This record gives sequence, C-alpha cells and structure tokens, in this order.
Amino acid sequence: MIGLNSFHVYVSGELFERSKRMREEIQAALDIVRPQLQADGGDAEIVDVTDDGIVKLRLTGACGGCPMSQMTLKMGIERILKEKVPSVKSVEAVNE
Repeated sequence: MIGLNSFHVYVSGELFERSKRMREEIQAALDIVRPQLQADGGDAEIVDVTDDGIVKLRLTGACGGCPMSQMTLKMGIERILKEKVPSVKSVEAVNE
C-alpha cells in the first residue's frame, strides 16, 4: 500500500520531470532563433516557465533596449516556441 506521502513524492517527481522536459524543449526551440538575435547583438534567456504554459524570457544585449523587441518577442520567438512546443501558450518579456 502506498502512503499519502509516497504518493505526493511520486506525483511531485513526475511533475518535476515533465517540467524539466518542457524546459529542455523550450531551450531547444529558443536555440533555433538565437542565431538571428545574436546577429543583431542580442539574445534571450529563459527566466521562468509556468505550469500553465507561459514562458518568461529576458531579452539581453541589443534586444533589451530595442524598440522592436515586442514584435521580435511575439512574431518571432513566441511563434517558433508555440510551433515547436505545443504546450507553450504565451511568451512574455521580463525586465529584471
């Protein structure tokens, strides 16, 4: 018989593995667009991935202060991430 604490550990471990896989898939998809960002002197790094599929990115370098960064984020990065990782619902910029 599995006790409640054992079940909790199992479920938490399973969720952790799923979250880890999703983050790896997001990183791989981000690596697809990274060369274009770097060619313009910028980059992006994952800050957080929420359970409901929201990816929070920090745009760095030239991308951080670029007036076109929101368009790059939504029309470029978000589009690719959603295409490659269907569980991604949205991508948001974090300015910390």
